Amino acid sequence: MPIMVNNKRQLWIPKGFAHGFVVLSEMAGFLYKIADYYASEHERRIRWNDVDLSIDWQYGDNLNISEKDAHGASFKEAEIF
Repeated sequence: MPIMVNNKRQLWIPKGFAHGFVVLSEMAGFLYKIADYYASEHERRIRWNDVDLSIDWQYGDNLNISEKDAHGASFKEAEIF
C-alpha cells in the first residue's frame, strides 16, 4: 500500500504496484526515485482509460497524457509479474 511521507512531498509506492495521478495545477514537477537501476525493458504500463478499471479522472477529454502512457496495455493484457 502506498505510504505518504509526513511532509506530503513524497509518496512511497511498493515495487510492482500500479499507480497513476492527476495534476490539478497548471504545472507540476514529478520525479521518481527507484530502488534499482532503471531498465526500460522491464517497465509496464496499464492503459489510463481501461474500461475494466473504470477510473473516473473527472476531466473528460481535457487530459494531457504522455505518449508512452497513451499506449499502455489493458489491465487484462498487462504482463504483471
